[in-house]
Amino acid sequence: MSSDAAARIPPKGVFVPTPTFFHPETKEAGVLQSKLDVDTQIKHSIFLAKAGITGLVLLGSTGEAIHLNRSERFDLVSGVRKGLDDAGFPDYPIMAGVLTNGIDETIEWLQDYARAGAQWGLVLVPGYFGAGASQDNIVEWYNIIAETSPIPILVYNYPGVTNQVLIQPETYIKLAAHPKIVGCKMSHGNVSHHVQVSLDPEIDHDNFRVYSGFGQQLGPIVFFGAAGVIDGMAAFYPKTVVRLMALAEKGEINAETKAEIHRLQFVVSRAEEFVVRYGLIGIKEAVFRVTGLGIQGSGRLPVKGSLSDSEWEKGRSLFLASIEEIEASL
Repeated sequence: MSSDAAARIPPKGVFVPTPTFFHPETKEAGVLQSKLDVDTQIKHSIFLAKAGITGLVLLGSTGEAIHLNRSERFDLVSGVRKGLDDAGFPDYPIMAGVLTNGIDETIEWLQDYARAGAQWGLVLVPGYFGAGASQDNIVEWYNIIAETSPIPILVYNYPGVTNQVLIQPETYIKLAAHPKIVGCKMSHGNVSHHVQVSLDPEIDHDNFRVYSGFGQQLGPIVFFGAAGVIDGMAAFYPKTVVRLMALAEKGEINAETKAEIHRLQFVVSRAEEFVVRYGLIGIKEAVFRVTGLGIQGSGRLPVKGSLSDSEWEKGRSLFLASIEEIEASL
């Protein structure tokens, strides 16, 4: 693979779909919602980079891209890019989420992200019409986007927000054939699909990377050829997930390493139950309580709020106590 091609393909590892940070609400006349907090976004990005996280996904579903306007999306991505550069992380991998269905608007988002400094666009499946989006039409849609986009793209399959549209394993063969479609994120629980696409001999796996949106799938899918995870829980406990990824990538493992992989996968999977239970609000709450970054309860309607002290302690004791101890040791 040439150096140009290598630069075009996202690296293997752990990416974090970062939450978007907002200032406290204000009573300022004409201001309808909390303003974007780019400074805190930069601080959180640097925190993750220093912890060994491979790269970021800005403005994905966790990042509330649908709640930001065009200028805000540009300011956030360009601000993080400059902040990382200034902190000594030049060319740090950044994917930016595209959560819209129209071809023209999708290209507009990608053009903005390219100008802002993102290397890849993570483009959500156009599932507004559900089953009306046939597999063949999805392939044609992505090919048009990829052909026109100034940056390479990844396919983002999240059935939970796209009327349960599920891209089939055989469809990925067609998508991966396009030189500017360089990977996918599968945010669903079908491990078989991850494994099939990661191992399919008809796909050039040097040029098409498979990521799961769930850290609880990391070990099983990476062992069978996947590139890694784009994991929300790693936004607040990154080092444990990074360590698990490093061990899972090893081709040959001894008994001691296998035992550590089992231990880490257990605590990661248990911690992911916190995200399953509390969702985006839980991720933001955990980032605030664990890292001290952000404003408790910040967000934009209809997704804003916080956990009470008692609910936080309940979730922490049930799901996070074990990973908290390991994270502190790394």
